[in-house]
Amino acid sequence: MSRQVGAWRVTPLSDGTMRLDGGAMWGVVPRTLWERWTPPAADNTIPIALRPFLLQREGFTVVLEPGIGGHLEPKWQRIYQLDRSETLLGSLARCGVAPEDVTHVIASHAHFDHLGGCLARDASGALVPLFPGAVHRVPRAEIAAALSPDPARKGGYEPELVRALERAGWLEPYDDGAELLPGLVAHDASGHSEGVCVLTLNEAGPGATAIFWADVVPTTHHVQPGYIMAYDLDVPRSYASRSRWLARAAQGGWLGLFYHDAQHAFGRLRRSGERYLCEPALADPG
Repeated sequence: MSRQVGAWRVTPLSDGTMRLDGGAMWGVVPRTLWERWTPPAADNTIPIALRPFLLQREGFTVVLEPGIGGHLEPKWQRIYQLDRSETLLGSLARCGVAPEDVTHVIASHAHFDHLGGCLARDASGALVPLFPGAVHRVPRAEIAAALSPDPARKGGYEPELVRALERAGWLEPYDDGAELLPGLVAHDASGHSEGVCVLTLNEAGPGATAIFWADVVPTTHHVQPGYIMAYDLDVPRSYASRSRWLARAAQGGWLGLFYHDAQHAFGRLRRSGERYLCEPALADPG
């Protein structure tokens, strides 16, 4: 299931699945359209993947978007119908990677279903990092938003996740345009949240370029600029961000990495008249 992107080997992982309301995931898109792409259950929920990615090259073993983790209270596990029969640690073990092998953990934003997977509860119930010694990178604006969320945004954040990383001394903020690691660059794409970033891989290098879409384009079906989730609380900014990055990815033929798509980890965009199409991409042979 891996792809080679420049010097990086990219492998999709899993931290389980959750279910969210289909209407919330699709915003103003009519149900008659979205139910064909993401068929809902009787309770109107649709399956949502929690898909970290493993990035590897000489000297670096990186967990990109660490997942949701297993520390949610039972109430919230029921509400989100959380299924962690697959976990981040189990996925890494199948790749031959132990927690102490991970050199970096990188998150696109600080929402609990994207950041929580790098933490677990110890015997005392305190949250502690899972990856001893790894550098944990989170957008600076997201750290601030998580620690002091406004009423409209507080549902997406768990401040204690960021505080636990700060207590461990392993949290390093990053800003728009930062090259986090060789060839891995963060770009502000805010709208979904205050400081969410897309991350490009090998954009300046020879060969393939990839883009990690985070929640800016959550699935391979959300590829029209106006297909904005109800969870995106700044719709004009979200529309502008999505329009800009969808156009760049389609023009460049970039490989897309999708975090929430229940079926496809990889896909490529192309223009078809006034619209975009996303074609699922397979793993490299062998």
